[in-house]
Amino acid sequence: MNLDLRKQDMTAMRHAMVASQLRTNAVSDPRVVAAMDLVPREAFLPETVAELAYRDTSVPLSHGRAQNVPIATGRLLTQAELRATDRVLLIGAAGGYTAAVLAELVASVVAVESDPALLAIARTALAGHANVTVVDAPLHEGHASDGPFDVLFIDGAVEAVPQALVDQLAVGGRIVSGIADRGVTRLAAGRRTAGGFALLDFADIDCVPLPGFASPRSFTF
Repeated sequence: MNLDLRKQDMTAMRHAMVASQLRTNAVSDPRVVAAMDLVPREAFLPETVAELAYRDTSVPLSHGRAQNVPIATGRLLTQAELRATDRVLLIGAAGGYTAAVLAELVASVVAVESDPALLAIARTALAGHANVTVVDAPLHEGHASDGPFDVLFIDGAVEAVPQALVDQLAVGGRIVSGIADRGVTRLAAGRRTAGGFALLDFADIDCVPLPGFASPRSFTF
């Protein structure tokens, strides 16, 4: 396909995603809508699956990973109540798409990824984003040396949010994450307080699992 025609097709699909998947499903922050309408999602995916960029399900990546569902990412972005001055710790950067959207909305982003193939895509695709730092580290460890952060954004479903990540937030900092519970995923949000943190569910939405976040298993006979 002619490259110009392909770009036009992708742009049309991106606008359609915003109109049919986001605006109709409580992605109500106009700044989030504008950013997701601007950032070319296909640029942050492996070429073999770039044509799937705007479907309303997850997109398979490498080693069992997947790009999160657009509506899940959009709802998390909206619930985070992002400010232009925020410093964000993004866990599960994948190929860098969510980091690029965040870069349009906040002061700085530290994007943590552990998969080598996804890191290579993210570093290339985010090369022009001066306010994004891509970090190669286990997802559950985050990047404490750049903290404290205003927002902890986990772009996928985890069984439990590690205290080590919460500790990288400033007191009063916001947390948004997918939560996995016995095969069911939902979205949750909360804040860190001086005494700890709490998350409250706000939507039952499919969300891709992230590795390394299993809840401790209690002993059974």
